[in-house]
Amino acid sequence: MNFFRQWGEFMMMGARALAKWEIENSNTILRDRKRLIILGLLIVPVIIGGVVFASEFVEPIGKIMPDVLGGHKAYSPAFYNTFIFLVSIAIGMGAGLITGCIGAGGGFIIAPALMSAGIKGILAVGTDLFHIFAKAIMGSVIHRKLGNVSVPLAAVFLIGAIIGATVGGYINRVLYEINPVLSDAFITTVYSGMLGFLGLYAMTDFLKARKAAKGTLPHGGAGADEGGGAHGGKVEGAEMGGLPKKLQAMKIPPMVKFDFDFTPGGRSVSWVFLVISGAVVGLAAGIMGVGGGFLTFPIFVYVLGVSSMTTVGTDIFQIVFTAGYASISQYAIYGFIFYTLAMGMLLGSLLGIQIGAMVTKVVPGITIRGFYAMAVLAGFVNRAFALPAKLGSLGYIPISKELGDILDTIGVWAFFIVISGFGVWVIGTFLMNIKVLKGEVTA
Repeated sequence: MNFFRQWGEFMMMGARALAKWEIENSNTILRDRKRLIILGLLIVPVIIGGVVFASEFVEPIGKIMPDVLGGHKAYSPAFYNTFIFLVSIAIGMGAGLITGCIGAGGGFIIAPALMSAGIKGILAVGTDLFHIFAKAIMGSVIHRKLGNVSVPLAAVFLIGAIIGATVGGYINRVLYEINPVLSDAFITTVYSGMLGFLGLYAMTDFLKARKAAKGTLPHGGAGADEGGGAHGGKVEGAEMGGLPKKLQAMKIPPMVKFDFDFTPGGRSVSWVFLVISGAVVGLAAGIMGVGGGFLTFPIFVYVLGVSSMTTVGTDIFQIVFTAGYASISQYAIYGFIFYTLAMGMLLGSLLGIQIGAMVTKVVPGITIRGFYAMAVLAGFVNRAFALPAKLGSLGYIPISKELGDILDTIGVWAFFIVISGFGVWVIGTFLMNIKVLKGEVTA
């Protein structure tokens, strides 16, 4: 039970750090005129292309969702239209609303959402990675100016991250070449395990918090922080646990030095542990897409003993290169990125993050925490219910096609009902409290 709690805290810490990175990038992009112009230049061709092709490829909406986002054999979709672009914006907005309002891991729902909409798992991972890379480039390295980036840490870490991402991408491509269904089953299994554990921990954490609070949590900023909102999560300083102390005591040369501002003479850790850590993160990123990024922060703080200030800046610095390398070298050059979907998700997530972050000012933090648990568990149910049909078609388990399809349909509907319901609630709350929010901004 203690292991479950510690591992749950480990994952939640990473989910909050990843969400904070997303929020900072969104703010940086939307508050800079030059970046907005670049975003417009990226989006305009997508919209124009959609208008042109929409007139040539008109199909009933019911047929569009399962087919055009993926297709059966082509690496990329057979065609593109305005409706697909709107779907991608909606998926991005759903992830952005979760990230901005809850402050933890909205990006986890992107791959399940894309796969539920008919896109192959490998294309979902590649597109998600490219979307993260585009966002990282546009909102890039603000912490470098603050001196919070340890270049030696990032450089050695990236050696492992590149190795891990290469292996992860290679695994996905090999499985896809063997059988596209096997590839989907593998990615679905990985997401099921990750979302199941994180969702169970988040729901347990929410129920304990609700019992302790007894319904007395106030509205506003404090509530949002309690829920792990835009500013949630403990801030670590220079303190270290037992594991980091043991690793830093193992002097396997060359040693990488860091944190000179926190301790006299700084700290040091062997390059071996940095490369291994980078490989783990890169492997997760190569297999899952955005799912790898949430591991960096807790590994740096809990395992390597890096201060949170150095970790935040260094993490932001390295994710540009990890996501860029993985998306381009492992997916883009093989045709496993749907550019138009990535741009739609980027646009939707930027808008969703802003709305979600403002809603935290008028919603109790305990409510936000409950919604996060539901959203993650919905993603788990979605992938878990999709798995039997895939395993059955591969002959790994005895299940009829009809039963597999029924379970898959239940998972899809459960997922989109929860995420859509959450989106409607957040946007509705935002619209009903516009006057209050304007008053806060003015004040």
